[in-house]
Amino acid sequence: MTTSGARLLLVALCVYGGQGLQQSAPRVRLSFKELLDTRAARPFSFAFNTSDYRILLMDQDQGRLYLGSREYLVALDMQNVNKEPLIIHWPASAKRKGECQMTGKGRQGECANFVRLIEPWNRTHLYTCGTGAYQPICTFINRGWRAEDYLFRLVPGYADSGKGKCSYDPNQENIAVLIDGNLYAGVHIDFMSTDAALFRTMGGRTAIRTEQYDSRWLNEPVFLKIQQIPDSAERNDNKLYFFFREKSLDSVSGASPSVLARVGRVCLNDEGGQKSLVNRWTTFLKARLICSVLGEDGVETAFDELRDVFIQPTQDEKNPVVYALFTTAG
Repeated sequence: MTTSGARLLLVALCVYGGQGLQQSAPRVRLSFKELLDTRAARPFSFAFNTSDYRILLMDQDQGRLYLGSREYLVALDMQNVNKEPLIIHWPASAKRKGECQMTGKGRQGECANFVRLIEPWNRTHLYTCGTGAYQPICTFINRGWRAEDYLFRLVPGYADSGKGKCSYDPNQENIAVLIDGNLYAGVHIDFMSTDAALFRTMGGRTAIRTEQYDSRWLNEPVFLKIQQIPDSAERNDNKLYFFFREKSLDSVSGASPSVLARVGRVCLNDEGGQKSLVNRWTTFLKARLICSVLGEDGVETAFDELRDVFIQPTQDEKNPVVYALFTTAG
């Protein structure tokens, strides 16, 4: 995949502290009190028995911020985050927690339902998935037409399998986005977290994925970000980009890095192959992202471990700015 083909501007933020290299420092450093004094931040101080806040979704139409955590979903008022929030308690059943513990899991509290996906479904509903105590589960949330409805609740009696949408293990990162009723997800699909893939499920189209157990496609990936980016005004040209890091196939030699930063791409109109690639992506491409710094001693330090990605829209939706955070591996 060429740079012109990707049509992305990548701004690399390299973090390092090795010998011979000057320690990188933030341009602005604020204490918590100083941050509050700017009046640009509003701390969320409503306390209840949960943890593991990883999923945040902003709902500009209703002025809400949705949070996903361990067994809870929360809707905050963006104008006043300390206003009484709307809360959904969504635990795994006692039976499922017991079955999870019987497998030897649960020593670190993993046998619970960790929310790992919240996506808009339509004007009134959200789609959400959780780990389900190592049995991923998904359902819908009714958020109402307007914020004034003060509505935020699970759709009664509805439950859907989260396999291929949400990881079993809460410690495994997964990424997902809903586009035209189809869910695209980078996720581990099995209990032991050995089968990782980029999936397309739901909707009326063919369910497809990356090749199973083929390290040339994906080699123990850690998924970080997924985003649709159009190539042109023609919707059939739209592409889905996903950022991740994975183990190098040549790492055993010692001459190559053990971890590689990657960006991958598939076409949204991909329907899979007819023969060898049935139910597999035919447009899957990936490329290495390289971030390196030349020190004063002339030694080049490579930052191969991609840690996070933020995509900033611009006036030209085909050319967003991509900010990426890299560190050294190991």
